[in-house]
Amino acid sequence: MNDDDADDFISPARLLPWPGPEGKPCYLIGDATGPVSRVADAMESVQLGMGGELLTYARNMIPEASEAEIRYLAERLTEALQDALRVAESRGKRLR
Repeated sequence: MNDDDADDFISPARLLPWPGPEGKPCYLIGDATGPVSRVADAMESVQLGMGGELLTYARNMIPEASEAEIRYLAERLTEALQDALRVAESRGKRLR
């Protein structure tokens, strides 16, 4: 790419770590330095941290958990996995 082409380069849309209306993917168009991008970075960090904490909690509670507790835990783990996959997809697209 030469200097003239640099102005024509458009960064890819960033998949945000939260869903848009009706649960559809939500994207950010921009240079990844604005306030929405910083909020998205912070949200990804919180989501991954919570997923790690939930996994630790699950490992400790499973041996003695009731059926209702296991069902609740499965729902929370599913949500955490969905968040982690969205973060991974978003970051993978930005690496290209």
